[in-house]
Amino acid sequence: MAGKVQFHIQIDGEIPASKQLFDQIQFAIASRQYPPGHRLPSTRQLAQITGLHRNTISKVYRQLEETGLVESLAGSGIYVKAQGHEGGTQRNSSPTTQNPEAHKLVQKSLDELLSQGCTLSQARDLFLSEIDWRLRCSARVLVTVPARDLGAGELMVQEIEKALNIPVQLVPMEELSNILEQTHSGTVVTSRYFIKQAEALAAPRSVRVIPVDIYDYSKELDLVRKLPRDSCLGLVSLSAGILGIAEILVHSLRGEDLLVISAQLQDTYKVNALIRSAHTIVCDKASYGSVKQAILDARDELIRHPNLVCSENYIGEKSINLLKRELGLG
Repeated sequence: MAGKVQFHIQIDGEIPASKQLFDQIQFAIASRQYPPGHRLPSTRQLAQITGLHRNTISKVYRQLEETGLVESLAGSGIYVKAQGHEGGTQRNSSPTTQNPEAHKLVQKSLDELLSQGCTLSQARDLFLSEIDWRLRCSARVLVTVPARDLGAGELMVQEIEKALNIPVQLVPMEELSNILEQTHSGTVVTSRYFIKQAEALAAPRSVRVIPVDIYDYSKELDLVRKLPRDSCLGLVSLSAGILGIAEILVHSLRGEDLLVISAQLQDTYKVNALIRSAHTIVCDKASYGSVKQAILDARDELIRHPNLVCSENYIGEKSINLLKRELGLG
């Protein structure tokens, strides 16, 4: 997948070329097109691909490093940084070979219990009871995103609750520290866009943070490539952040070829204006029903009905499966 990433920079566009590149690389990491451990192109290679100056690319790489998404290894290059659980050994190895020190600790604990008069059956019940309690605690899932983009958090909550069938609490990043002070355990889930902030808040309280990968929107981007010149493209989402990155990706692909109008679902006035102007509308699943109904309500006033496209889930399928395993639900 990583080898298929293509960069499109509009040198003369309104959006600075450095921001276009930064957002495209960040999106490639967040959607796992660049997975953990992947080596990013050298500044020379990226300069040849994009036409940007190497100093500009170096600045972008420094900004990415500051976000905590990549790390620089002297004499080797820039690599996508593994987060949390990703640094561990493979799960298909046996417990003994996977972590021999932990196995010795379990043996020692069991010997101590037996020396205190416990039977093997009682020791097993004690271990299982403790494990069961911790799994129940882990089932408390907190989704966190910055307050400026709670829409992205709402999308994540809806998809996790539907896939895992457990209650999920949405917590603004600015309130996460206070919430964690009131709980003894739990799992914090966030997008890779915000992993550094979440880990900084959770680490002092020994609360684990699991980053999720977002959908790569490859089908939608392919649709954008094929739209006729001077078409009007509408974008609707719960999330202001998603709309922002979508606008930059579209601009990088098509420059001034397309007119792009975006609206958050809760902005009814702007959504209705968008419906009357756009030839094609792309929206997230959470917005699809409302946008479809708005088109139906306005059908008598429309010269032409826009082509409505519903995108895939915001969270990638692999991340959903990972959450199931990490929470003991699958």
